[in-house]
Amino acid sequence: MVDEPGELQTFAYDASFETQLNPRPPEVAVIAGSKEDIQALVRYAHERGIPVTPRGAASGQAAGAVAFKGGIILSLNAMNRILEVDEPNLQVFCEPGVVHAQLNAALKPRGILFPPDPGSTKMATVGGMASTNAAGMRAVKYGPTGAWVLGLDVVLPDGSLIETGSAGSRAKQSSAGLELTKLFVGAEGTLGIITRLRLKLMPIPPARAIVTALFDDLESAGRAVQETFAAGVSPSAIEILDERCIRAINRYRPGMDLPPVEAMLLFEVDGNPPGVRWDAEKVAGVVRPLAHKVEWSDEPQRIAALWEARSLVGAAIGALRPGSNRAYCGEDICVPVSRIPETLREIQEIGKRYRIPIATYGHIAGGNLHPGHLIDASNPDEIRRVLQVADEIHALALRMNGTITGEHGVGAVRSPYMRHEHGLALEAMRQIKEALDPKGIMNPAKLFPN
Repeated sequence: MVDEPGELQTFAYDASFETQLNPRPPEVAVIAGSKEDIQALVRYAHERGIPVTPRGAASGQAAGAVAFKGGIILSLNAMNRILEVDEPNLQVFCEPGVVHAQLNAALKPRGILFPPDPGSTKMATVGGMASTNAAGMRAVKYGPTGAWVLGLDVVLPDGSLIETGSAGSRAKQSSAGLELTKLFVGAEGTLGIITRLRLKLMPIPPARAIVTALFDDLESAGRAVQETFAAGVSPSAIEILDERCIRAINRYRPGMDLPPVEAMLLFEVDGNPPGVRWDAEKVAGVVRPLAHKVEWSDEPQRIAALWEARSLVGAAIGALRPGSNRAYCGEDICVPVSRIPETLREIQEIGKRYRIPIATYGHIAGGNLHPGHLIDASNPDEIRRVLQVADEIHALALRMNGTITGEHGVGAVRSPYMRHEHGLALEAMRQIKEALDPKGIMNPAKLFPN
């Protein structure tokens, strides 16, 4: 247990801009070591009506793992064991504190992997990924985390423990009853606390290739994505970097020497070697009439170099404005693919209107965009303006028939938009919450607007 004020400050933040502005330390933090620890604590809190906020690596950007109503932070990081790898059935049982990259490092020698791939793979825990239904670059082909969760052990708000996905099952599918697993995936700890996960695995694809396409205008980049799908190709990833992201990468890592164009797309295809080659050539042929330049490669070193450029973008954006801070707010919208060019242009207009530089990248195949806002965090007026930028970007996503969050979750910062996005369906969600957690102790002030 942690109750010293100075130490509690470390639990007052996640990666969100909101907690940078308004840190919220809990009254106490408890580091759980077992499901029994969690049950005992939750029973204690339930009897007394004390709020409990579950917390993993705190790499989230929506203020979802901080104690907005005080009470107890329940840290799950120490529950980080891989309990069993069931290779014949392509499943793994693990605790919620297992870090995503470490899980796949342990699985790699067996030739299998857990496909979801968040950008924060070296920090994100699988429990946090399930709680937010995290996605990543390859979600277009393999889906979000929820598609790979077969079952969960969950401590309910009264301290009881249930197993979803059929007790003791190792089957990959079931139609027996309500899909409770999917209910807890994406619930962000508002319905219960995950203590164990049963995850589906797959063989590592034996081959990969990457197609690089450069575009002089955003509209052509958007059409290239649509034409690729229309041609019958299913890439494992399609990433977009806008002109500002390209400039940022070149400043941050001059050796990359990316060409100055309005948009760059990276198409990844995977599978068996002949199929990968066919897909890469097909994609290149489809997008070539729309692009300034197209090339493809199945050389591992070339693929690694291009994905390195993509992985640098989050850190590189700051190079566009030396001494600035990136404000993680309004950073995770998702819109229909057909409206991506329009959305990207409107994001730039919003930035101009509020005099905030914005560089945008993201998983264009699924419409998931990550605007990066650069501000002087010591300037109160810039803070005010960037919060208005975030508000307008969320409104833009809804106006484009999209969603306020594609993969980072709602947390506290996006809860005010939930009624607009879901309408009466939000009340159905609230009824489920009240049925399972009538005292409202589980991660209060998240998901639902006050």
